Amino acid sequence: MTAMDYRAFPRGGERASVIGFGMGSIHEAKNERAIEEALEVALDAGVNFFDLAPSQAAPFAPYGRVLAPRRGGILTQMHLGAVYGANGMYGWSRDLDAVKRQFSRVLDTLETGYADFGIIHCMDEDEDFDAMWENGIWDYALSLKEQGVIRHLGFSSHNPTIARRFLDTGLVDECMFSINPAYDYSRGSYGLGRANERMDLYRACERDGIGIAVMKAFGGGQLLDAQASPFGRALTKAQCLAYALDKPGVVTVLPGFRNAADVAEALAFCDATSEERDYSAIGTFAPQEAEGRCVYCHHCQPCPAGIDVGMANKYYDLARAGDAMAAGHYRKLARRAGDCVGCGRCDGRCPFGVRQSERMREIAAYFGE
Repeated sequence: MTAMDYRAFPRGGERASVIGFGMGSIHEAKNERAIEEALEVALDAGVNFFDLAPSQAAPFAPYGRVLAPRRGGILTQMHLGAVYGANGMYGWSRDLDAVKRQFSRVLDTLETGYADFGIIHCMDEDEDFDAMWENGIWDYALSLKEQGVIRHLGFSSHNPTIARRFLDTGLVDECMFSINPAYDYSRGSYGLGRANERMDLYRACERDGIGIAVMKAFGGGQLLDAQASPFGRALTKAQCLAYALDKPGVVTVLPGFRNAADVAEALAFCDATSEERDYSAIGTFAPQEAEGRCVYCHHCQPCPAGIDVGMANKYYDLARAGDAMAAGHYRKLARRAGDCVGCGRCDGRCPFGVRQSERMREIAAYFGE
């Protein structure tokens, strides 16, 4: 298998595998040994980012047995607000005492004295955000960070408006957010916010140095099934992973795994060809508001002049969004918008109707070429 790729979190520099390990489905493994095998396959392939919010509490014990001996080489993400009752079933709470008890219990079970990322769990409504302040959960999270019990503070959300409220605090380092074509185009239960609002959030995260860990990249499996997909056609796992990883600010994607076979299937992304990763088919069912907007899908490649059209667009959009470093990144490109010869090949290939040749002139003018 091709070696795993890694991306750095802007604040702290920790390097995370682009494919992480989601925990939401691991309780479906047939026994604890099957859970351990799934973790071992992932670790041996270079996966080093592990989310720790299962649908049942039972998987925590095998997680502890496998992860504790390798603690120094992995990154863990723990949720402040995910709780488990006497029956071991998942729930969530805004009660500070319940949050404290659960966090301490998980640390003990995993045999680790700290979490690399501690995130405020499931913040989707203004009421959730307000309760976090009123109930003392935010202060508790800050105190954990001050003590080094969590190294970085973040949050999980499906709502771009609530995510913006967290960014406005200036105190978070990570955002766990749901990214896939359905949600980005306002389809499905968690398709909150319009396409431009969601893309603006991703750009703001990159601008502000907030690393995004992606959840629900497959839309709960719906995007992989033509009958269940809100678009009436199926995408592949490679296409969904590529789509998420192309978004600004994204560091890692966390598919949910049930067993070692699921892990191996996702890891096949590392060996996928550009054609297998090509998700430009979504241009045929994107809403009208997406027309004329570059989503950095790279379907316009190759450029005869050697321009990475998608990256030129991304750095331009980020620069206009206020990312102070974007201009520097743009100028390091081997070929820039000013090298465009106006052949128009990219115009005809763009599934979103972007007139890229005109866009290149616009970008060149912006950067003074």
